[in-house]
Amino acid sequence: MAHVAMVSIPYPGHVHPSLELVRGLVARGHRVTYVSDPAHAHGPRLCAAIEATGAELRPYSSTLDAWEGDVVDHLTRFQAEYESMLPQVRAHYEHDRPDLFLYDIAGITARILADEWGVPALQLSPAYVGWDGYEDDMADFLSGIEADPRGRALRERERAWFAAQGVTTDPLSYLGRPDRSVVLISPLMQPHLDRVDREVHTFVGPLVRPAVPSGAWTPPGDDVQLLLVSLGSAFTDRPDLYRRCVQAYGDRPGWHVVLQIGSTVGPADLGPLPANVETHPWVPQLEVLGRADAFLTHAGMGGSSEGLVTGTPMIAAPQDADQFENADRLVAAGVAVRIDSEAVTVEELRTALDTITAPAVRTRSRALAADMHRAGGLDAAVAVVESRL
Repeated sequence: MAHVAMVSIPYPGHVHPSLELVRGLVARGHRVTYVSDPAHAHGPRLCAAIEATGAELRPYSSTLDAWEGDVVDHLTRFQAEYESMLPQVRAHYEHDRPDLFLYDIAGITARILADEWGVPALQLSPAYVGWDGYEDDMADFLSGIEADPRGRALRERERAWFAAQGVTTDPLSYLGRPDRSVVLISPLMQPHLDRVDREVHTFVGPLVRPAVPSGAWTPPGDDVQLLLVSLGSAFTDRPDLYRRCVQAYGDRPGWHVVLQIGSTVGPADLGPLPANVETHPWVPQLEVLGRADAFLTHAGMGGSSEGLVTGTPMIAAPQDADQFENADRLVAAGVAVRIDSEAVTVEELRTALDTITAPAVRTRSRALAADMHRAGGLDAAVAVVESRL
């Protein structure tokens, strides 16, 4: 039995993708500890899910909060998180060193400690990974950051802090170029797949359990079709879009609508709700998707992956970051249409739903889901983990 330590940040898109692998390792007799923040806004639900796998929770206090601002603000938040997180993770493992560190793409503190202690490490990526020529392709983006005085200050801060931890390579390379990685997305969501080093990165697809009734949500009867509207966990403050969805789909014959609206929007912000519309701060998304006929999503990698796994046609309404590229890949795969969530009209929302529920899109979605279920999945992921021990 080995001690495997998993390090992540307390956001659903960074925790949920790892849970089935953790469950599988525990089932094989390994002792798994998992670093997360039970006091974070998402903490109670995430930590309950972590402990349900059989892993032992190792708590830390996260500095991450709301995601206002631009990309420099976002990257600055992550750097502050690394600086705060490292001594906390060190304290957990200094006298209980693992045989292997698993780490999310935002859990870089695990790689730092692994290098310092001579412990093997393995990145779990819930998003796309770097390819040959990635740095050149991103040159304009990085130049834009360094053209901003805040961006230059951030890069200097990164270099100084990583160097103080004994990291001799550039921080961006250290963050984006793991020694070994398990990639928890469908290959069709990976840019430049033909230029990805498959000796480093093993694609196993999203690892999800078959949905089971949780008691947290009651599905409608089988006589109606179901639409889930969910903008994930970080981009939910969109009452304007929710109101247009209510106008577009409320009282639509033969349809029931589940609106996940997060914690910053309340039902009163949406006005009177038709009988076929229900709202929740959060829903068990995979369970709902198991019953859903359509999914309006912000096209985050987690939501995109769950839509693909369940074979649910999607309306992609990207909000930020990689979601725009994800949306385009879903469209190219033939399982989605993309909308502009700022400008989309009620009539365009109705047309989008008609488009994705056409027989050809339903058939394509189900075929891709079947392909993903035939991929290596959990067994392949466990094999990579154990090969690192």
